[in-house]
Amino acid sequence: MIELLSAAETWVAVGFAILMVVFVYFGVHRTVLNALDNRRDRIKAELDEASRLKEEAAKLLADYKARAASAEREAEAIIASAKDEAERIAAEAKAKLEDFVARRTKTAEGKIAMAEAQAIADVRAAAANAAVAAASSILSQSVKGSVADELIGKGIAEVRSKLN
Repeated sequence: MIELLSAAETWVAVGFAILMVVFVYFGVHRTVLNALDNRRDRIKAELDEASRLKEEAAKLLADYKARAASAEREAEAIIASAKDEAERIAAEAKAKLEDFVARRTKTAEGKIAMAEAQAIADVRAAAANAAVAAASSILSQSVKGSVADELIGKGIAEVRSKLN
C-alpha cells in the first residue's frame, strides 16, 4: 500500500477526485451545464433564424419568379397587341389609299370625259362654222338676190341647229 501512496498516478487520482468534489460543492458542474445549455439554445436560435431566413428567401424567390413570369406574359401581350394594332393601322392605311386612288381615278376619268366632250363640241362647232362659211360662200356666189339671202339664212340656221 505504501507503493500505492508513493505512486504519482495515485496522487493525481486523489487530486482529481478532490477537485471534482470541490467543483460539485461550488456548483461548477451547474455552471458548465448552464453554459452548454446556453450555447445549445444560442445555436438552436441561430439554426431557427437560418431556417426562417431560408424560407423567406424561398418565398421571395418564388414571388420574384412569379413577377418575372407575369411581366413576361404582359410583355408578350403588349407585343401581340402592338402587332395587331400595326396590322389594323396598315389595313386602314391600305384601304384609305385604295379609296383615295379610286376617287382620284374617278375624278381624272370625269375630267377626261369632260375634256373629250368639250373637244367633240369644239370640233362640231368648228365643223359647223366651216360648213356654214362654205355654204354661205357657195350660195352667195351661185344664188343672187333676195331669194339667195333667204336661202342662206335658212340654211345657216338649219346647219347650226343640227350640228350644235
